[in-house]
Amino acid sequence: MAKKNTPSVSPSHFLGFVVFSLCFFVPKSVLGVKKELRFRKNGQFKILQVADMHYADGKTTSCLDVFPNQMPTCSDLNTTAFVERMIQAEKPDFIVFTGDNIFGFDATDAAKSLTAAFQPAIASNIPWAAILGNHDQESTLSREGVMKHIVGLKNTLSQVNPAEVHIIDGFGNYNLEIGGVKGSRFENKSALNLYFLDSGDYSTVPAIPGYGWIKPSQQLWFQRTSAKLRRAYMREPEAQKGPAPGLVFFHIPLPEFASFDSSSFTGVRQEGISSASVNSGFFTTMVEAGDVKAVFIGHDHLNDFCGKLTGIQLCYAGGFGYHAYGKAGWSRRARVVLASLEKTEQGGWGVVKSVKTWKRLDDEHLTAVDGQVLWSKSPAGVRRKKQTGSPE
Repeated sequence: MAKKNTPSVSPSHFLGFVVFSLCFFVPKSVLGVKKELRFRKNGQFKILQVADMHYADGKTTSCLDVFPNQMPTCSDLNTTAFVERMIQAEKPDFIVFTGDNIFGFDATDAAKSLTAAFQPAIASNIPWAAILGNHDQESTLSREGVMKHIVGLKNTLSQVNPAEVHIIDGFGNYNLEIGGVKGSRFENKSALNLYFLDSGDYSTVPAIPGYGWIKPSQQLWFQRTSAKLRRAYMREPEAQKGPAPGLVFFHIPLPEFASFDSSSFTGVRQEGISSASVNSGFFTTMVEAGDVKAVFIGHDHLNDFCGKLTGIQLCYAGGFGYHAYGKAGWSRRARVVLASLEKTEQGGWGVVKSVKTWKRLDDEHLTAVDGQVLWSKSPAGVRRKKQTGSPE
């Protein structure tokens, strides 16, 4: 990916003046549609994040930034094997691919490359979803065409865009609801909300160089979706005093990811923050909504940190794919996110108690590193750092 070190500019953040058609009714729940997303009987829901596979043409695709002795046997198949290993090791309930799923310039046939890239998820029978990065549309399919192909694949819960939205920027803006444990009092409530947004590819405004950003139309959709979900969660039955926690997934970092120094995050920062050169205000939009607890992105392959800003954890996944730039000797990696419910006084399962995360390295032992609590319902809950090991 081409890095651009352009100065940050902060345009006015006036969503109310955006002119477009957007309906007001409650977002359609995915509970009971296709594969049901809900917490397990043990009160947990686990997400595997795969960022920047950069898949191209399979076994003929060369690897980047590995040791010379690895080159003869390294290809896209190493990326596929890593996905398969992660699925076997973690047994996630849901898999999220956060963009640059294929590297368009080196993919001869976009449809074939996309299908091959997602094949481990398809074969696992685990529900999965994907969003687009800045390289997915650079092959034989347009950006819309890529998203439509993804939506047509087996076991995916991806959507091109919300059915109720008539005009919205990008392709791949949607939300998914995670129901409570089946048979519990929260069976028919969404205990955890997932938001997916298309952060674009490159600026289409001549005066603004660099990468794309999340537009006002997308932010207004997010605001209204979040508001409807909050109201549903806080009304009977089982009315709650606050919103269910929300997790947000997109590809390109926000300028706010540059807010941390080495003492204020868990993980590493080994390259600059390649955000858009303008600040579209989406971080402020999320803070105002009040339900977002963490954001998960990709794009900058050598960054894998999580840092907390104004109550929201901003998390990189670290580079996953072998046809993506990386660093020889610095293992490719994946992020795991685990949401856990609290036990009720009656011994059943209630609302989300905590959201934890860790990463696994593509080494001999799939070493788990940087386990931490991203969010805890308990007033006493604080972020805890662990050097290694899964917090599960």
